Amino acid sequence: MSLWLTAIILGIVEGLTEFLPVSSTGHLILATELLGYDAARWAVFNIAIQPGAILAIVVLYRRLFREMIVGFFRRDPVAIAFVRNLLLAFLPAVVLGLAFGDYIEALLENAVVVAWALVIGGVAILLVERFAKPVDSGGVAALTTRQSIIVGLVQCIAMIPGVSRSGATIMGAMALGIDRKTAAEFSFFLALPTLTGATVLQLAKHHESITRNDLGLIALGAFVSFIVAWAVIKAFLAVVTRYGFGPFAWYRIIVGAAALVWLALR
Repeated sequence: MSLWLTAIILGIVEGLTEFLPVSSTGHLILATELLGYDAARWAVFNIAIQPGAILAIVVLYRRLFREMIVGFFRRDPVAIAFVRNLLLAFLPAVVLGLAFGDYIEALLENAVVVAWALVIGGVAILLVERFAKPVDSGGVAALTTRQSIIVGLVQCIAMIPGVSRSGATIMGAMALGIDRKTAAEFSFFLALPTLTGATVLQLAKHHESITRNDLGLIALGAFVSFIVAWAVIKAFLAVVTRYGFGPFAWYRIIVGAAALVWLALR
């Protein structure tokens, strides 16, 4: 298969799964396995195309971000609370990412870990959906310092490939009583510093091994992920509001179980 076609396929997978609670990294690792490519060879690519998906969030919420940025410099309390909550939730990922970066990177090549994480994460989502009692929280800026820090800590579980960053943050927020819409948007917004930081760190660590052709592949993958993520995000909140997260949980369980069987038999 052409490397350019592979980049397009992985870009589609990234865009489809980055903001859904199904684990984009896990799907990219499994897709790499299915395509028969060396996981280590594509690990950096899979992270480097994330800015495409991040840009989709920036475009879709551009008015809100503009209001928050302007309001922050005008010392508006809502804007300050919005920025504070994102920074508090982001800090745990910075600390743990720097402390355990090499170990986390090694896990990015393990498809079995991904498969088990998909199954276990699916069960966890079903449990949160069953027992959590979320109420209208009034938006990201209205969350407390405690809630923001706990969501940030829960996000760190997603450093295990297959857990899902968006799934961990959304379920962690709902377990704290935060409503589905606010939990999902908090996960979207938290992706900006988290995924940007992870991408910059990986590119800095592996820049010597990235060729000019690799840069072209990364640009193509990022562009495709942007287009796909833009379409997915627009539909995601409507689906969650109507059906909840149960369908994503069962999808995770089925895909994870199928992956375990395939990996055992191949």
